[in-house]
Amino acid sequence: MTQNKGVSGSVSLAMCGSGGAGVMTAANMLLDAAAEAGYYALFGRSSGPQIRGGEAAAIVRLSPEPVTSVDDTTEILLAIDWQNVQRFAAELPLDKNSVIITDPTQGEVPEVMAKSGARIVELHMKDLAKEIPGGRANMIALGAVAQLIGLSVDTVCEVLGQSLKKKRADAYEASVAAVKKGAEAALSMGTTKQLGKLAGEPAKRWSITGNEAAALGAVRGGVRFCAAYPITPATEILEYLSSALPKVGGTFVQAEDELASINMCVGGSFGGAASITATAGPGLSLMIEALGMATASETPVVVVDVQRGGPSTGIPTKSEQSDLNIALYGLHGDGPHLVVAPTSIGDCLLTTQWAVHLAEMTQTPCIVLSDQSLGQSRTIMPVPADVAFVGKRLTVTEALPEGQVYKRYANTASGVSPMAIPGTPGCQYTADGLEHTETGLPSSQANDHSTQQDKRLRKLTGFEYGDMWATIEGEGDIAVMCWGSCVGAAREAIARAAADGVKAKLIAPRLLYPTRPEVMAKALAGVKKVLVVELSHLGQFHRYLKGEYDLPAEIQQIKRGGPLPIRPNEIHSRLLSMGK
Repeated sequence: MTQNKGVSGSVSLAMCGSGGAGVMTAANMLLDAAAEAGYYALFGRSSGPQIRGGEAAAIVRLSPEPVTSVDDTTEILLAIDWQNVQRFAAELPLDKNSVIITDPTQGEVPEVMAKSGARIVELHMKDLAKEIPGGRANMIALGAVAQLIGLSVDTVCEVLGQSLKKKRADAYEASVAAVKKGAEAALSMGTTKQLGKLAGEPAKRWSITGNEAAALGAVRGGVRFCAAYPITPATEILEYLSSALPKVGGTFVQAEDELASINMCVGGSFGGAASITATAGPGLSLMIEALGMATASETPVVVVDVQRGGPSTGIPTKSEQSDLNIALYGLHGDGPHLVVAPTSIGDCLLTTQWAVHLAEMTQTPCIVLSDQSLGQSRTIMPVPADVAFVGKRLTVTEALPEGQVYKRYANTASGVSPMAIPGTPGCQYTADGLEHTETGLPSSQANDHSTQQDKRLRKLTGFEYGDMWATIEGEGDIAVMCWGSCVGAAREAIARAAADGVKAKLIAPRLLYPTRPEVMAKALAGVKKVLVVELSHLGQFHRYLKGEYDLPAEIQQIKRGGPLPIRPNEIHSRLLSMGK
């Protein structure tokens, strides 16, 4: 069998340099120009452990069709300088078909990259920039890359005008001159892979990161209160909500730490406002006790965990899927709660909006497991559908008749009981972490404990989640089971395998808890082999699937910890092997 290669017409490139070199600015301009021309894109950044400042690499994939995964190799690598770039070598895979563009005045190409066999071409970016008053090397680089991949230099200049012309005319003129000089220099570099042709008029598209999408989904879902403490890689959610919430009558509070954040959110929700906070693994660890209280008191709240490399402080700027265990099983006692995970950058909007809906409808905490790769990467994507997930909490709407006792935790058939907003006449109740009777009075009686345990579980297992519970695509007797940021690579690998004659099905659960054994059994009907793909050293997702579902006898894994993403060719090669 041949090995089919990738998304048709896409180009994968990277730009790297030291702090202040402007690689992120150049990459953002390239992304905007590609979007203006009608292309789709995926843009991720890699930086050192210092988070801000220092060396950085912009990793970009442009395509005439939507892309949700990094490519197998870096087809063009441009280095404004080589300061500590070896730190990114493993994230920028090169081969003999790659092109390395280097400024010879900034040192030699590091051996770790030169030994790839890639073609090396020189571009005197710093010297060319000096020929232009106010010129910068990153704009020389931008022009050269645009020329090499077949992106209109005029379009790049238009984007520069939109960004700079009204603010600083001198900077705009210098940047345009530098872009054109870089493009002219690229004419003598030989050929590289070029962007594929666009089919028809480009559709309307969005430019958005996963964190921005999650924040927008929260607002669309009805969130009106957020308390949070900044932490990489979740801070952009807070930045978005801090300006968005006041515009819709909501409130944002920057708390002093994660403990305060989650307790403020529980309090805000108790007061009637749909509430959310965002954090990363270390912050989630601190929030667990309060999430247990929210579970016991049946107070809805949403926590977005943008996962990063762990344990402890770990690798703040890199992605990993290693918070699954704590999200599922971290609460002490039997505390059933919701856990969901987006399957793409764009899906961060839908899944977070759905999470608010689920939390409000079931009066239960919901953890949204995103990760750094989804949260901090930017995509140019089709405009998503505007869905109607706005959670409506079951509340007491009027005062009870005189003499009637309000049962906040009434043992209803659905498990969901009307929640009184503070101030509702005759509906005072105690909401804390103690086990209680139906009226909320603390109780240590076995019957009360059993009744409330059944109630808290029943409202989750009996809820109708519909088709949102998972993304299921394709057919075949092989299933690729994955979640979160691995879904894009799996989808592309499955398409390649199909072109090579091997059919496989994608099963990517969006709802991780409660589990859905009956619908999972339907999804697995006819499947004889399973490939589990995850970014976890311990294989947490594989253990979860084995523990919660009946899987076929033959199971293979592709697993590792972060920070390196799992690429389509890894999954594709395994599928070809499994399909023999």
